[in-house]
Amino acid sequence: MPGSADGSTKAMGVVTVGGLVVVTAYTVALGSNGWLWFGWVVLGLITLGLVVSRGT
Repeated sequence: MPGSADGSTKAMGVVTVGGLVVVTAYTVALGSNGWLWFGWVVLGLITLGLVVSRGT
């Protein structure tokens, strides 16, 4: 799949990975927050949808 993503899809991927790092760090430092994880899952699904739609 390399090369199939345009700039916006790559940016969403970076934001999603960055979000995972932030949510994980928050969980380690202050305890789990379900809303943060829910938000990250939604962001991940949106990113996955973009990757799939660009790949077709």
